Amino acid sequence: MITSTHNSKIQQVRDLLGRSKERREAGAFIAEGIRLVEDALATEWPFQFVLAGENLSERGKTLVARLQSRGVNVEIVADHLIQSVSETETSQGVLAVLDGSRLPIPQSLSFALILDQIRDPGNLGTLLRTAAAAGVQAVLLPPETADAFAPKVVRAGMGAHFRLPIRSLTWEEIRTTTQGLKIHLADMEGVIPCWQANFSNPLALIVGGEADGASQPAQELATSQVSIPMPGKVESLNAAVAGAILMFEVVRQRRGE
Repeated sequence: MITSTHNSKIQQVRDLLGRSKERREAGAFIAEGIRLVEDALATEWPFQFVLAGENLSERGKTLVARLQSRGVNVEIVADHLIQSVSETETSQGVLAVLDGSRLPIPQSLSFALILDQIRDPGNLGTLLRTAAAAGVQAVLLPPETADAFAPKVVRAGMGAHFRLPIRSLTWEEIRTTTQGLKIHLADMEGVIPCWQANFSNPLALIVGGEADGASQPAQELATSQVSIPMPGKVESLNAAVAGAILMFEVVRQRRGE
């Protein structure tokens, strides 16, 4: 059982919970909590190792047994120690270090999401979760967007990371990846209401951050600007809400509803 704060696995977890640079260099990220680790196991995501507390719930014990039966390295950790590295107020006692393996982007891309300058981890995670639910085939993250594999984003994503290709790219790489797609930029001043836009053809949606809106490269990439009609007296919508409305408008149109 691990009882020392100087243990190499504890130190590795601390590093991965910190800066994005550490996650990139290690090619790994953290999934914390029983449900997230269950999702990683269900999708056969590659594990490096798992830390588990001494006094787990029955569900936690069942999960540990399943992990061990699959050959995953599970280390038992003193409860006070796993709480000390937990990102949550009350740890569930299960924390996994996962490979940063990435799902492939489909060759015939017809529904992509570009999240421009989304810096709030909660918003980014919620957008990823919504994208997975809406059938988005790839999420592209340009510079100035938060790290999608930061702990808070992974928690808010609720398993989306295991089902959705996510890439941090330069704008030039995004242009190449989305070649042949219609690029719709969400903008309050957009002349085309989203209900009237044609979302039936292959496309990418760009959702900009609430603070600064879409960046100049995003505006240059866009081939149209669409708005969300708001009869109420508010200036704008939360980025995650706006993105959800637009993504499910794509779903609605493509189902012919």
